[in-house]
This record gives sequence, structure tokens and C-alpha cells, in this order.
Amino acid sequence: MTGTDRAPLLAAKLRALARALWGDVIGDAADFPGGAALVDRTTGWLLLDPLPLASLGPAMVWAERRELTEVHLLVEADVGIVARRAGLFSDPPVIWEVDGTALRPATSAPVAAAPAAPPAAELAELLVDADIEVVVEDGIVRGEVLGLEVARIVHGTTTAGTPIDEPVLEVGVGHADRELTGMLYGNLPPAAQLARVIDIVREHRRPGAERHPLNQLAPERWLRARLIAEPDRVGLAELHPAPPAVPRPNLRDPAIAMAVGKDHDGTLVVVACSVGIHLDLVPAAADARHALAPDARLLLVVPERDAHPVTRRLAERLQHPGVVVALADDWRS
Repeated sequence: MTGTDRAPLLAAKLRALARALWGDVIGDAADFPGGAALVDRTTGWLLLDPLPLASLGPAMVWAERRELTEVHLLVEADVGIVARRAGLFSDPPVIWEVDGTALRPATSAPVAAAPAAPPAAELAELLVDADIEVVVEDGIVRGEVLGLEVARIVHGTTTAGTPIDEPVLEVGVGHADRELTGMLYGNLPPAAQLARVIDIVREHRRPGAERHPLNQLAPERWLRARLIAEPDRVGLAELHPAPPAVPRPNLRDPAIAMAVGKDHDGTLVVVACSVGIHLDLVPAAADARHALAPDARLLLVVPERDAHPVTRRLAERLQHPGVVVALADDWRS
């Protein structure tokens, strides 16, 4: 079913849910790309469907543009995370959990603890010896070239689903490439497999290279890698990779890349990197700061062309406001 086909169903569902709690809501249906909406004077009701985490920021911008003073967000999935993120803003929307045909106040969920990375010092040394970035996120040790994963240490089961007793190094960009590399080059030593993939990625992931999937994937992590190598670009003395509060989605999906560092006065700073205009940047970045260092300064670093006023406005609405930092668009150079 297409989004156009779903729109009338979502609108009818929203009106029925609202009527169950608020009585006969006489508001008018309104267009909202992240689900469905009703507006009655200065009050709005929005059903966030199907991606509530990506819809929180757009919903807040949507409501502000309509000068709504009371906003209710109805959520079916990731309810606790949406509530936690909304609670980081001043004057936040009210979050409701959809339970069948009923609504109940949402409860903020704690940040889930990341699993521990497997002890595999020798495999990690292979990544270090290859002179690539070693990043530990979500319990996974990854080797990256300018932010693009080229290898990871896996344990328990391989990417292909084979049970293993000891951690192993799998080489490749993404799930399918790791499987393919294992099939075609599994007879090579891990260091040789790694060198092959690194050479391919470096050929494409460089300034001036022709457009290629290898230089289009995970641009936010490329930006983070640049800042970690040159933290003074954003006025910092040091910067290190850090995990988001919620594991990043598929490699091809937009995401944020987090880092933690210090400025030249020794003050702790949390940095969120993003490329493109994504209205979920501020809620996701604030959520990550909440998990990493709640009292730290928050910098939202984006290319100059992506420093949109709506992003700045959302950052200002945080209880502990963030600052948007615009880098020159040649940041890859």
C-alpha cells in the first residue's frame, strides 16, 4: 500500500483515537508527511506513522509553523524513546502510546546499555596496523576508512549465520560485501583481505573522485572522521568517536555520527555530525548527549549548505540548547 493509499486510513484512525479520549474532535485534517494530523484552532493531534523516531523533529517543526500551543503526538512504535527525546525540549509535545483503540500517557524509556565488545586484541591490532580508524559502537569493533566500514570483528555467529567459537575478522563494506569477500577471498590471510578492500575504498573515498557508492555512503561518518583528525576545525582540542543513543540504521539510511571531546579549556563537548537536512538531527543528537554526557555542550556540525534555520530553531528549543556549526562545503578536501 502506497503512502497516498494509507493517508485516508491514517486520518480515520487518528480521528477515532482522538475521539476516544477527547470526545468529538471537530478539527480539520491536515497534511503531515510523517503520518496524519488534526488541527482545532491552536491544538494539534498527530499520529506518527510509520517511523516515529524520524518524525518527532518534523512534527515539532510542523506544529510550530502553525503556531499551535498544544500538541499531542500519538505513537505506536519506539514510544519510550520518542517520549525520552521529547522530554529533552522546552515546552515539549505530549506523547501518547497507542494501545489498540485506546491511548495512555507514554513513559520515557531509559537509554539501553550497549553490549560489550568481544575481547580480540590480536584482531584489533590488525586494524591498527592497517592504519585505519578503529571505532567501537553497539558492541562491535569496526575498522573504517574515512568513516566507511571496511571490516568488523564478529563473534557468536558470522555474517552468513555460521556459529563460531572465537571472534573473527570479517572484511567488506556492508553485510553483502562481507559475505562475498569471505566466499571469494576467504583463502587469503585477513591482513591481505583487509589491504585489498582498503585500497578499493581509498581509491573512491577521496576528494575529487568521481561519484561512486563508496563515496556516497555514510557521509556523516566521513565528516566525523575529518573532525577527529582535525578537531580544531570546530574549536576543539580533542575528539573521539562515540555511539548514538539508538544504534544506527542500515548503512544506506541517513544517520548521525556522534563524538565526544574537549575544547581548549578542557570543557567536555558532545558533537553530532550530519550531512543533508534532517529534521530528526536535533532530537537524536540531544538523546545521544543525554546518554553520553548530559551536562556537556552540544555542537551540531553540518556542511554550510545544510545549516537550515529550522535546525537552529530546534536546537534552541532544547532545555540545554545546542549550537549549529556550519563547515565550508569543501570539508572533504
